[in-house]
Amino acid sequence: MQQETVPVPVPSEETKQPKECFLIQPKERKENTTKTRKRRKKKITDVLAKSEPKPGLPEDLQKLMKDYYSSRRSVIELEELNLPDSCFLKANDLTHSLSSYLKEICPKWVKLRKNHSEKKSVLMLIVCSSAIRALELIRSMTAFRGDSKVIKLFAKHIKVQEQVKLLEKRVVHLGVGTPGRIKELVKQGGFNLNPLKFLVFDWNWRDQKLRRMMDIPEIRKEVFELLEMGVLSLCKSESLKLGLF
Repeated sequence: MQQETVPVPVPSEETKQPKECFLIQPKERKENTTKTRKRRKKKITDVLAKSEPKPGLPEDLQKLMKDYYSSRRSVIELEELNLPDSCFLKANDLTHSLSSYLKEICPKWVKLRKNHSEKKSVLMLIVCSSAIRALELIRSMTAFRGDSKVIKLFAKHIKVQEQVKLLEKRVVHLGVGTPGRIKELVKQGGFNLNPLKFLVFDWNWRDQKLRRMMDIPEIRKEVFELLEMGVLSLCKSESLKLGLF
């Protein structure tokens, strides 16, 4: 007996065939996050942030001078840059305010300034890294200066000729400013360094990037150029003393 064959239904055109699905892969980023990051170079701020502050010493200035001039000077010329210890005042041990430090290095200031009568000069010069810092220093030395005449020696908002006129017009006892502007005034003959008795560097203060004034290449260069404009010879003759605040 024959078995009945069941007819297989032919799929019609209308019957939908299953479609293949494709997943769109996101484009690979140029920067592969799995790659190891490049080692970041250490900045001076990273180094200084981890180091304890140390007061500046005369040897520090001497070493910086030798490093700066080593490629420019002969051995004999480098030896001539050496300053005797007697040129340096007591350094700030980081416990002083500016007024207390100045009182310590110059206890006879009142008598000294009364005897000063030369124009186009000062008895004490404080050198710092910026105009803003100079204004801070002027405010912080009120207890020391008393009624002494102070002049601002920086470039911000003040023209060189204005400062020359001020120096010619009256007797000034204290000057606070940047090495670049002081150097320019000396070049133009508007500022005489010979009557200077005290030259104080704002050595230990650090800016927002934790740099001291001598950590900034432009400032360091201007300081050394200023020293060569008669400061070194005045120190060696012992008429001028250097201080590191």
